[in-house]
Amino acid sequence: MARSEPVIVVGVDGSQASEDALRWAAGQAQLTGGELHAVITWQTPSAYGYYVDYSDADAASDAQKILKTAVTCTLGKSQSVSPTLRVVKGQPADVLIEASRSADLLVVGSRGRGAFTGMLLGSVSQHCVQHALCPVVVIRTAGE
Repeated sequence: MARSEPVIVVGVDGSQASEDALRWAAGQAQLTGGELHAVITWQTPSAYGYYVDYSDADAASDAQKILKTAVTCTLGKSQSVSPTLRVVKGQPADVLIEASRSADLLVVGSRGRGAFTGMLLGSVSQHCVQHALCPVVVIRTAGE
């Protein structure tokens, strides 16, 4: 049986751009009666030449806190849309592309870097636009 509610996945990283994307995605979910999935990624910090006392559990816990704070601060405590919170280990672009497999819409923020800088650094939003398996909405932060 096909699902009737659209699934909207939004990437969150605690930045203003991702909070704007979360706000837009929540509004879209409310308009369409869709499910909202807020996704944050984490990675084990890399350290070269010395030992870092930082576990995967710490990194995942930190990501969970960032996600919960972003959702509460952006959408408020009395949310009309209650998002599913997902904390996933991996590279942000790869995790969001994988999430797009089961989504009807992927929403990401753009930090507004110029095209040349984006080419040098790699852009999560650009990667998602090129490789996602569903439509992608890129939300630019106001003033950029």
